[in-house]
Amino acid sequence: MGYLETHMKKLFCLFLLICTMATGLYAQEPPFWNEIAAFKKADSLTPAPAHPIVFTGSSSFRKWTGVREAFPGYPIINRGFGGSTFPDVIRYADETIFKYQPRQVVLYCGDNDLASSDTVTAQVVYGRFKELFYLIRTKLRKTDILYVSIKPSPSRAKLMPRMEEANRLISDFLHKQKHAAFVDVYHLMLMPDGQPMEDIFEGDKLHMTAKGYDIWQKAILPYLDK
Repeated sequence: MGYLETHMKKLFCLFLLICTMATGLYAQEPPFWNEIAAFKKADSLTPAPAHPIVFTGSSSFRKWTGVREAFPGYPIINRGFGGSTFPDVIRYADETIFKYQPRQVVLYCGDNDLASSDTVTAQVVYGRFKELFYLIRTKLRKTDILYVSIKPSPSRAKLMPRMEEANRLISDFLHKQKHAAFVDVYHLMLMPDGQPMEDIFEGDKLHMTAKGYDIWQKAILPYLDK
């Protein structure tokens, strides 16, 4: 085999290797990419209202399929996705928040952060929240930010001390900010003995039934921007 033929064979093998690597990179899409793509498709079919109220965060919002009906007269779009954590919401902030130039951003997140690892402390969640808060504030200086407290649930009862601490840290922070508020749903979802209500959750003891969302609706309504 001549030098030229050997050289061409090496180049061809290198080309195949690069193509294989590129295919692998395309296949390894980031978490929740399909849901974000579905949002883009939905926007192409039905454009979002001008300056809406954006609900975004984890599955407690994603599964609130009747959120627009729960707040008639408010221009709400629901961009909750997957079992997202704060880093996920930060990653997709352009697609789920900023593109809409919202009048208000309603956040529910932190629940899955705490559940993801014992090393994720309340301080870690607080730090992640502030990163998202300042990201929003940098791009949307006067947009109102409403944070819905981390909820208690029977399946995550052992996380309640960390939930309470994270809620306290975030609440104390938001009370010092302009165009920002904290809504406490945590204590509204407890029984007299301090344990999470059982009858407002689905069988997984994590996601809420309509009864649970009724509690949220009443708590959130006074904070929404018209």
